[in-house]
Amino acid sequence: MRRLFPVTDETAARDSGGGPDTAGRAGAEGADREWGLEELAAAYAYPSGSGPAGPEPWLRANMVSTLDGAAQHDGRSQPISSAADMRIFGTLRALADAVVVGAETVRQEGYRPARAREDFAALREAAGQGPAPAIAVVSASLDLDFSLPLFTSPLVPTLVLTGAAAAPDRIAAAEKAGAQVVIAGDGMGVDPARAVRALADRGLYRLLTEGGPRLLGQLVAAGVLDELCLTVSPMLTAGDAQRIAGGPPVAVPRRFELTSLLEEAGFLFSRYRRT
Repeated sequence: MRRLFPVTDETAARDSGGGPDTAGRAGAEGADREWGLEELAAAYAYPSGSGPAGPEPWLRANMVSTLDGAAQHDGRSQPISSAADMRIFGTLRALADAVVVGAETVRQEGYRPARAREDFAALREAAGQGPAPAIAVVSASLDLDFSLPLFTSPLVPTLVLTGAAAAPDRIAAAEKAGAQVVIAGDGMGVDPARAVRALADRGLYRLLTEGGPRLLGQLVAAGVLDELCLTVSPMLTAGDAQRIAGGPPVAVPRRFELTSLLEEAGFLFSRYRRT
């Protein structure tokens, strides 16, 4: 893996393997090497102020897309991913207080509880975090299989975000399975801003969403997305797969700025923050 942006004298010299005479070269000229988890954690650290030292929630998304804009192949993201993408996926989870995910993605991707990672244990403890992030499932209908390990045997209780008009029997089923139901909307659906605030009220400030596209579209439309970590996969799939975000368009496009760009084996790992 190598850093393409931003490039400093220090990163350029390190990536190119040279001394002071190579410090002015672009980091893109350096040879690939596998980054350690500590390096990835530093590269994707949450902004200061998005945790106990400064309690303001920060919501980032992590998505993957092919060159022609497909966020999935055969309904799943794994076929367009890579080993490096999965390392970043695991790192982003390890840095988060909670992972926010849509019910359809839970069903399609076969979500399981987040696990404790020994490699990140000291980092999480120093940040005042538990052993693993909570999974927060967004669902209006609560049409979920509450017998799955995601609900019955997580290391940290799974949260279910829903609206006040959700069916009482489905709420009862979720709670019976061990999930914690969080009301974050007045009707059937979830209000994204209320969901973010409800999680922050529980001490969950460093938030990560893994989609799917419908949920990400709702978060974008509501203006609550702070950051997008987008992997661009060097693949073409054609077909009619979803983009990374779906739903009605926003009235004015949301402007984000590039803050980091990494590359490995043709995959680009970009990080954008809202301006």
